[in-house]
Amino acid sequence: MNKAQFLGDGKIRFPLYLLCILGLVFALSSCSRQEPKADLVLTNGTIYTLDETNPQAGMVAVKDDKIVFVGNSEEADAWIGESTQVIDLQGRTMTPGFIEGHGHFMEMGQAKTQLDLSSAKNYPELVALVADRVAKARPGEWIIGYGWHQNNWDKKPVPEVQGFQTHDALSAVSPENPVYLRHTTGHAAMINLKAMELAGISRDTTFEADGEVIKDERGEPTGILIENATALASSILPKPTEESLGEAVEAAMEESLGNGITTFHNAGTSRENMAVLMKFLEEGKLRVRLALMLQASTSKDPLLQEWYKHGPAIRLGNNFLTVRSIKLYADGAIGSRGAWLFKEYSDRPGHFGHWTIPMEEVYQISTDALTYGFQVATHAIGDRANHEVLNMYEKAFKENPDKARDARFRIEHAQHLGAEDIPRFGELGVIASMQGNITPYVRPWAVDRLGLERIREGASVYRKLLETGAVIVNGSDVPVVGINPIISFYGSVTRQTLDGVPEGGYEPDQKMTRLEALRSYTLNAAFAGFEEDIKGSIEVGKLADFTVFSQDLLQVPDSQILDTVVEYTIVGGKVRFQREQI
Repeated sequence: MNKAQFLGDGKIRFPLYLLCILGLVFALSSCSRQEPKADLVLTNGTIYTLDETNPQAGMVAVKDDKIVFVGNSEEADAWIGESTQVIDLQGRTMTPGFIEGHGHFMEMGQAKTQLDLSSAKNYPELVALVADRVAKARPGEWIIGYGWHQNNWDKKPVPEVQGFQTHDALSAVSPENPVYLRHTTGHAAMINLKAMELAGISRDTTFEADGEVIKDERGEPTGILIENATALASSILPKPTEESLGEAVEAAMEESLGNGITTFHNAGTSRENMAVLMKFLEEGKLRVRLALMLQASTSKDPLLQEWYKHGPAIRLGNNFLTVRSIKLYADGAIGSRGAWLFKEYSDRPGHFGHWTIPMEEVYQISTDALTYGFQVATHAIGDRANHEVLNMYEKAFKENPDKARDARFRIEHAQHLGAEDIPRFGELGVIASMQGNITPYVRPWAVDRLGLERIREGASVYRKLLETGAVIVNGSDVPVVGINPIISFYGSVTRQTLDGVPEGGYEPDQKMTRLEALRSYTLNAAFAGFEEDIKGSIEVGKLADFTVFSQDLLQVPDSQILDTVVEYTIVGGKVRFQREQI
């Protein structure tokens, strides 16, 4: 009988061969509906997803450049095929790809090719490094270096003027080669006598409120240039070649990936640097995602006007490059006494620092940015600078309420705040882009600049900002210091020096929690770049950007955080860095 039969119990009975055929059809149909195998599976790890609905996982599957599954390690086999790359995390910790919230990408790469002064423990050692370079240089060749900071030396320079060394010893070892040495902060420079001659700097040289040529008691220039006065010499430096710029990009990518950075917020991009980065993008050679800020000092800047006509460039090259922000500088740095303060510096009476752009320009650029769809990110370190910038933002927001609703304007550093301005970040929706490495590197000597009372009330006040609803983004400010995010993470949660001093940390009530510090380098940073929908957490559909660490940043004791190293950096599902196993 070839048909199904109805029996007395009302049930349908099928012939055996027909049941076999139906079973085979069902099996084939199920196979055709199975999800395709993954390109990459990472398993057997402690995975912090930053997804509130699924905060921790054991494995992740990737297809093309996106996450297709997040689950337990036991579920990994279902996603592994013949061509699937499998990474056994062996208990290591994986997080969303770390995002450098504030750094200088090209300068980081260029610093690798310049004279590194960071190893100098004092002024004589710096002079010796320069002398060695001069001995190898061509006659008249510029000696360009980076990374000195007089407050980090083991002894004060002799002689000194306003806490800085003078050029005499430097000029003695390099009488014919001009020398230009950038301060670690980037807000000061030292030059020798030959460079002063070429730049036309003499006892008659003066500078306005946005910078200073430091002079000795005789009125002679010491070789120290502060803030915008550095342009007197930097403007005559030899221009980098296209080849050297390309080398800088390669070096910057290697440095980023080696430190677990998958996206880099570049705090100030010139026309020349934009051109070389766009070329790398067009040639498919970018291996780190970039969010570029247009560098400007005036509302009439030709670069701004061109981009206003063009409009923001969003997620070019398969999400590898975005241009939608404008970078401004409102003041200088604490180290160079260029940060703009309400009260005078404790160690330099009568001096309040400098504004470096008129506040009317901050307002005008903020208004224009809202009109054309750009975000503004303004460097402000001193309490006066932060106050004035917030005023300009608020004025522009009130005049353009619809466009300001999700503007996500930023203040870069927000290092020293007045009590009345702390809640304004949350109220205005202004992002605080801060650097956790400030405490390890700056706090020990910054107290001399500001005094203990001001430090306690408003310096790097993470907890106060978070409690008033502000979003904090973390970063390094590389190459001011190294890009290593572990140091900024450590500084954020311990508020100690790298030697673990003091016990309990400086101003311990302002510490971030471990999870808050992790968010500041991932989901918060993605939000600051308008990209929280595609990165910042490990969720299905988001980009497969991951950082794998040697140990659990959320669990290890404070004293062991700095022992953490990056094991893998994965961008778009591709392993871009893997630490060599010893």
